[in-house]
Amino acid sequence: MTVALMWEARAVKGRGAELLEWARARAGELACEPLRYELLRAPQDRVLVITWWEAAYDDELPELPEPEPGLITRAVHRWRFEVADRGHRPGPRGLEGF
Repeated sequence: MTVALMWEARAVKGRGAELLEWARARAGELACEPLRYELLRAPQDRVLVITWWEAAYDDELPELPEPEPGLITRAVHRWRFEVADRGHRPGPRGLEGF
């Protein structure tokens, strides 16, 4: 089974780039390497890290820590999901079969 861990934090105003670099460094320092990870950013200096693991849903997996309090405006939000479907990409028009 594939499990996705999501980690989301909001930086102190104007420190989004610093939080992004902090998260990038920590993602590269996890105790073991995930199948893959992605770093995303959004308005209001928010940073999202998604890591994918080949593991059971309840397995203990390495997660990014909390940044120092002066870098974030609130506690980190964390979610865990299991992959339910790999999805399907429609053709160029997206109407095949209709």
